[in-house]
Amino acid sequence: MQALDAALRFNQPLFTAYYLREEWGLLWGQPTAEAMERFLEDWCRRAAASGIGLFQSLAQTLLGHRSGILNWMAHPIHSGRMEGINNTIRTLTRRAYGYRNESFFVLKLYNLHRSRQELIG
Repeated sequence: MQALDAALRFNQPLFTAYYLREEWGLLWGQPTAEAMERFLEDWCRRAAASGIGLFQSLAQTLLGHRSGILNWMAHPIHSGRMEGINNTIRTLTRRAYGYRNESFFVLKLYNLHRSRQELIG
C-alpha cells in the first residue's frame, strides 16, 4: 500500500495534466456562450492553480485570447479544410523542383481539385 501511495504522489502532476487535457475538450460542447465563458474561466483557474508551469502559461494565453475562443460559439467555423489545402500546396511546392517555370506550378495548383476527382472516380 505504501508503494501505491508513493507512486500516486510521484505521478500527481501527470494525473493533473491528463485530466486538464481531457477536460479541455468539453469546452466546445457547452450549450450557451455564457456556459462556455464560465467553463473557460474555471478551467484556466484550475490550470493556473495546478502548479504545472506549462499549464499556467497556457491558461494565461487562453485568457488573453478569450474573445476569439468565445466567438466560436457564435460562428462555429474551423480551419481544417484550409489547413489541408495549405498542406497540399506545401507538398506540391516540395515536388515542384522539376517544373520549368512558375506558370506551370500555378496550373498545377489550379488542377489540384480536378486531378483528385479524376483519380478517385
